[in-house]
Order: sequence, then structure tokens, then C-alpha cells
Amino acid sequence: MIESGRLRRALLGAMALTTVLAGVAPAAVAADARSQQWYLGPMHVEEIWKKATGKGITVAVIDSGVDPDTPSLKGKVLKGWDAAEAKGDETDDYTGHGTSIAEIIVGSGAGGGIQGLAPDAKVIPYRVSDTELQNQQAVNAFDMEQAIKAAADSDARIINISWGNEYYNSAIRKAVKYAQDKGKLVFAAAGNDAKKGNSQDSYPAAYPEAIAVAATGRDGKVGDYSQHGDFVDIAAPGSEIPNWCDEKLQSYCVSSGTSFATALASASAALVWSAHPDWTGNQVLRAMLESAGRGEDWKPGTVSNYLGYGVIRPNAHITRGLGKPGDPNINPLTKESTGGAATGGATPSADPSGSAAAPSEAGSSAPSATTSAQAPDGKPTDGTAVAGSTENAASAGEDGGGTGLVIGIAAAVVVVLAGAGFALARRRRTA
Repeated sequence: MIESGRLRRALLGAMALTTVLAGVAPAAVAADARSQQWYLGPMHVEEIWKKATGKGITVAVIDSGVDPDTPSLKGKVLKGWDAAEAKGDETDDYTGHGTSIAEIIVGSGAGGGIQGLAPDAKVIPYRVSDTELQNQQAVNAFDMEQAIKAAADSDARIINISWGNEYYNSAIRKAVKYAQDKGKLVFAAAGNDAKKGNSQDSYPAAYPEAIAVAATGRDGKVGDYSQHGDFVDIAAPGSEIPNWCDEKLQSYCVSSGTSFATALASASAALVWSAHPDWTGNQVLRAMLESAGRGEDWKPGTVSNYLGYGVIRPNAHITRGLGKPGDPNINPLTKESTGGAATGGATPSADPSGSAAAPSEAGSSAPSATTSAQAPDGKPTDGTAVAGSTENAASAGEDGGGTGLVIGIAAAVVVVLAGAGFALARRRRTA
């Protein structure tokens, strides 16, 4: 367990500060959570679901646990593993965060619950501990590393990590690399500390083998909390997202964070993969990057430190064919050859009878506490405009009603980074 007061303050981040910074708890949403899911309309989900629903694809959710008994998740949660080794098991969500993430990915929307973007996909929960839980009871200090390895060895093709901190951990990076070599796609939250100076990258998102996800709002702007830098790969809606208020799972609140953006990126990958079950992870990712929403003056091949390759648009690929699969063995981010078949060496199971075995050997890393990547404020946040993004929703092939995923801004608004425009050539870490 990590007991340093400084480390505790640094890592509790989103969960512990949600109500403290807002002054009061985030307000509960209407009884029907879907009415608050503003992003579903612009994404044209009904059109997507005619061709792809995530069926046959499993997503590993490494988080605070997932309650399989919420109305929206019934029949969608496979057997997982409690890597934290805390009281209860992986179905005991000690914050409500993991259950929210699972619903955003695969929820049916039943009972007024959250409607998942990939409703016919399944999730495998892997419970890990945050700093608060570590300070309350004895837990497995190597849970994140072991959870990633276990997920890599499971039937899941996609691994969602809506957590992170600023501490580089070589053992956890090796675990992420292990997952990549098994053909998995590892989506991780870019972090929510942009307003605190954005001085530190967030891990595991900043590892080259992970896919770092930034967050946008309904106005098409980058959330002012969303961390930025050359490690950001892609973006997705993350502001004003309905989620469970707490571990009691009695009501939904509206919050913002790269946690939710990561879940939507994972769900988008599940949709693309279900449409092309014979593709490798490299091909799925390449199609996502090439079909992502970008402005008209955003030159192909350039990358934004704020949005990466652009904003997820599963509709653009699934219904319009934008984005090509390319080489099945070359990772489109690192440009390196990676191992793993389309299924990551396993056959995905659509039945809630699958299991996820614990790793056979103990981890060797130093203890590493993490926190959910949810912005420390349940209120809607003002965005940071992304320079050069002049593509409006209609031209992006999405809804043109003013709530598109990429909305034009004044050309005079320019973000300058290191003397260059916002669209920078990729500077992917190699060490």
C-alpha cells in the first residue's frame, strides 16, 4: 500500500475530489439516463446498429469492479477476476465507476439505464484498487500489472483502462506491451489534470503500446480538463456524461472525464471489430484513426496534441466505408510489427459463461496506485478550442444540429505548441 500524503493527494484525483471541488454532489439526472446521452444522436447509432452492434466482441474493463445486476448490464457481464484481492470480488464495485464504464460500453438501457454504444458486446471485469481503498484495507500491490496480463490472456479483444496516474511503471508498461503482442487493443484515459498545468503525462495512456484517449464536449471542443501532449492518440465525447453517482448504484449523475471518453473509444472499436471479425487489432485501430473526425484544414497524417488523430466516428467507417484496414501486422501508431491474431489468440465468447483466469505468477513491479480518470467536478466544463478544426458535424457525416462531434471554430483561435501549429507530426515514444 502507498501511504505517502503527497502521493495520496496526487492519485485520489477524480474520485475523491468530485464533490469537494464542486461544493456539492453532482446533481442526479432524469430517470431516463439515455435522454442525457447527447452523443448518441450525432453518432447516428441507430444506423450503426443496423450493421454492427458489438456482437461477438468482449471488452475487458479494468476498474473498480462491475455490478452485473444493474438493469442495463443483465446478461452482459462475463466471469472476471478480483486483482485487488480486497473484500468482495470483481462484481462488488466500491465506487460505481467501473459499472458506469461497463454500461457506457455495452449497456442495454433497460430500466432507464445508460445505453451502451456497443450493446451486444460483453464485458469481463477486472477489479483493481485506488489509493483510497489501499488506505482502507490490505490489497494486492501489483493488481494493475496482473489485471492487464490476465485480460491479455482472456477472450477479450479490447482492454479498457479508464484509470491512470503520473508515475511511469516499467512492469505495467511490460504488461501493456504483452497485451499488444497478444493482439489486443488497450485504450487508456489521457487524464484530467490539464487545468493543473498539464505538466505530467498520464500512465498507462502515455505508454507507446496503449491508445491514449482525450475527451471532448457536446460543443466539439476539447474538455479543459483533458490532458494533452504528443501521447494523445484519439478523442471521444467525455463531458456531461451520465454515470452512477456512487457505489450505491441508486441514481445517475452527470460528470465529465477522459474515463468516459475511453469507454466510448473502446465501444467504437468493438463496433468496428464486430463488423470485421477477421481483422486484427491493428486493422481495427487503423480504420478508427483514418475515419476519425478532423477539420478541413487538418492535413492527413498530422496529429493534434489535443485530439490525436481526431474524434471517433464509428458511423463514418461502418456505414460509409471510410478508413481502410491496411497491413494486419503493423501497428498504425508505432509503425512496428506486432504479434497476435484477430482474436488475440483466443476465441471470443458471447455467452456469459466465459471465465478469466488469474495470472500464474506474481507481479514484480513496485506498488502503483491509480485513480479513475473522471474530472474532479460533476458540472459541465468549458472546452479548450482546437485550432484548425473547421469541420462541422454535417460535413463530418454526423448530425449537423449543433451538437456534432467536431464543430468549427474561428480560424483566429490557434493553439501554439513549441513554436508550431496544433497539428504536429507524431512524436511517439520509443523508450
